[in-house]
Amino acid sequence: MSLRWRRLGGEQTKVALLALLPSFIVFCVFTVYPLFYSLYMSFFNVHLIASTRRFVGWANYVTLLNNPTFKKAIMNTVHYTIGVVPIGISLSLVVAVLLNNRLRLEGFFRSAFFAPVVTSMVAVSLVWTWMLEPNYGLLNSLLTRIGITGPGWLTDPSWAMTSVIIVSIWKNLGYNMVIFLAGLQDIPSEVYESAQIDGASSVQSFFRMTLPMMKPTIGFASIMSIMSSMKVFSQIYTMTGGGPANSTMVIVYYLYQQAFEFYRAGYASAVAWILFVIIMVFTVIQMRFFKTDY
Repeated sequence: MSLRWRRLGGEQTKVALLALLPSFIVFCVFTVYPLFYSLYMSFFNVHLIASTRRFVGWANYVTLLNNPTFKKAIMNTVHYTIGVVPIGISLSLVVAVLLNNRLRLEGFFRSAFFAPVVTSMVAVSLVWTWMLEPNYGLLNSLLTRIGITGPGWLTDPSWAMTSVIIVSIWKNLGYNMVIFLAGLQDIPSEVYESAQIDGASSVQSFFRMTLPMMKPTIGFASIMSIMSSMKVFSQIYTMTGGGPANSTMVIVYYLYQQAFEFYRAGYASAVAWILFVIIMVFTVIQMRFFKTDY
């Protein structure tokens, strides 16, 4: 009997491997090969239009790390991430807690907060670009009516990144809200009932029970949010084009410029790998912080 089951298990394994083979081939062709080929290209001076290739070793990385525009892009990316992740996570958690308390019109609010998530970022960015236009935009028009002169939201270097951060938080708030709702609904109701019996207030229950039990979920949402923020591109491309005065120049937009405007494929590949290292560092730090939960 055991031999029969062993044979049956072996046949099932073969069938499973054959079923996975097409997906594995696609993964290798479209993910693994481009990944390592980009690493290979980062050591060459490659021009896409002229079709020239010259080995330069670490020169692309050295040039990149000494480039003031790239340094500015790194700082802007960190600025964007610091602005989006803590505020976005906090607001999403607050909204999730409120909706988890069975508010009236709960279904409407869930749909309203999640609707921007399923909307194209390009479409969202275009609408917000119109709303934030300094001369005839909706926001400044409303401010003018109450006697306030609105700033150049996307044309003033001191306001441009803040405006993009606000749009990104609004766009992605519903995504983390859904994740947190799932985590909150996994907490047994008996926990809160015991807390009430012990005389704990709602605020005390939140900080002493909800937050500790939500730590793995918050950790997951934070890691995903940081990875997404470090790769921000669509809203920058649509709303500001990296300006004004490079105030919204981020790493991925800089990569795009080098690859598809200046056709420096090798240099752009070096940018991509430095971004990969930065994301890995942030991810490891996050996972160490939440290591007791993984």
